[in-house]
Amino acid sequence: MEGLIAAVVVIAIVIVVLAVLAALLFGGLRTSFLFQVHTQENVIVERFGKFQRVARPGLNTKMPFIDSTTRPISLRIQQLEVNIESKTKDNVFVTVPVAVQYVIKEEQVVDAYYRLSNPEAQIRSYVFDTVRSALSTLNLDQAFESKDDIARNVEETLSARMQEFGFNIVNTLVQDISPDQRVRDSMNSINAAQRDRVAAQSLAEADKIKRVTQAEAEAESKRLQGEGVAAQRKAIAMGIAEQYEMLRKVGIENSAEQLLLMTQYFDTMQDIARNGRSNVLYLPSNPGTVGAMGDEIRNAILQGQAAHDADKNGDQHERTESERRSRAEAARRQAAERAKAESARHEAARRAQQAADAAQQSQHGGVPPWARPEG
Repeated sequence: MEGLIAAVVVIAIVIVVLAVLAALLFGGLRTSFLFQVHTQENVIVERFGKFQRVARPGLNTKMPFIDSTTRPISLRIQQLEVNIESKTKDNVFVTVPVAVQYVIKEEQVVDAYYRLSNPEAQIRSYVFDTVRSALSTLNLDQAFESKDDIARNVEETLSARMQEFGFNIVNTLVQDISPDQRVRDSMNSINAAQRDRVAAQSLAEADKIKRVTQAEAEAESKRLQGEGVAAQRKAIAMGIAEQYEMLRKVGIENSAEQLLLMTQYFDTMQDIARNGRSNVLYLPSNPGTVGAMGDEIRNAILQGQAAHDADKNGDQHERTESERRSRAEAARRQAAERAKAESARHEAARRAQQAADAAQQSQHGGVPPWARPEG
């Protein structure tokens, strides 16, 4: 009987123990006894509010009703955005967004949790203080140029201050420096005006170079043209001198100038007919002038023929100088007689024309000059 009672008692104790274990493992008491910590996180275990230990990632245990855990403390890199409004040295208000990247050291989790009540607010305060101190000594343009220097100063200040609290400042980024919209519009206008001025100066310089080059080219062209004209005139003068000397040798001295002028006249007419763009050529319309021109042409032809004949027979040394002169004189005499006859013929034609004009005036009631009585 006693053995049966002992067996019942043992079975009851085992059932109670199993029930307690089941309650602890599968019931509401499980969370008071076991807890897990994720990777890159730490949890602080406190016993009656006093620091007990730091729970690492994995499955951890604690005493129910005695120990308590804090919220998970992240060991990953975190970023804090801070927007700072401050004034530069030249009294321009700007907004500076700063990004602070920080991480809690694993060996200083206790300091990071217990020593700072609000770490983000304290980081913001340090950032505000550092950025405003830096901007107060810089103009707006200098602030844009010194953006990296400001970020470096903020990082150095935060690293020195937050190191003792378990926070490691990884990087500090000054993302932008944004002045008021009106200030930005003014800066853009100034930059646009400066660029327009540089562009205008470049265009003016290019136009100056173009004009100078063109003027130099024109000057060089005119110089070369002048040299060409001078050389041409020199060649013409030398050719005329040679022709004149040749005519003088054959005995044509008095009319050599006329012959040369008529030769150049024919050359000019030939050049006009060959290269001239106009189909109209103006010639003298007065009969006397036309006749005189014909006499000159005829005389020049005769004199040229005489010169040609004299030059053709000039190599005959047996002829004396007097024979050549007499031949030339005879040719000139014949040309002069023909010219006189032609001139007389033109004079008769002129008088006949005057008589015809006078007769026409008398038919129309007019009185010719020779019929008027003398006063």
